Amino acid sequence: MGWIARRLGIVAGSMAAILVCAAAGHSQGGKDVPKDVPKGFDYWQPDWMVRELWGPGRMPRSMMVRLLRHTTYMQFSVPDAYAGAKSPFAGDRAAIAAGRKLYADKCLRCHSADGMGSGEAGLALSPSPALLAYMIRRPVAVDEYLLWTIADGGKQFDSEMPAFKDDLPRDDIWRIIAYVRAGFPAEGATPGK
Repeated sequence: MGWIARRLGIVAGSMAAILVCAAAGHSQGGKDVPKDVPKGFDYWQPDWMVRELWGPGRMPRSMMVRLLRHTTYMQFSVPDAYAGAKSPFAGDRAAIAAGRKLYADKCLRCHSADGMGSGEAGLALSPSPALLAYMIRRPVAVDEYLLWTIADGGKQFDSEMPAFKDDLPRDDIWRIIAYVRAGFPAEGATPGK
């Protein structure tokens, strides 16, 4: 019976040592924790995971507005006017350069130069402008979806995104999409770099 107690003691001591090492490495004073992380922040279970996120009537309005277009697309596709639409300018350098100018004129004030939604006019919007630099890499960001989003805007989903179908010809919308897909390259930069 004594050997069982010794083994259990060894296992318990090992577990305690592992926990102490883990706490030291990931505590506020640990080397691999950024300085701007709030005291007591738990990487493994942040506060937003502790509570029930959504349920009937619980989803924040801004999240609901963002998800409405995605859900509509996943359930019903795009309106017929955009179904199957494909960009004629994929990877076209001249289109990307023209798209940069169009983006600067029509999109930058809300979506910002880097596509992270922090443009001056977008700061007062709720929900905030889409994070294009992130969203463009998601599977939902297919040509017909992007064309629909820019052309029809967000009125039907209660968002402030303006509709551009009456303001821009379709080819100009495709040029903006080509620019965004290229990663928002600066003038003279090689797209995608």
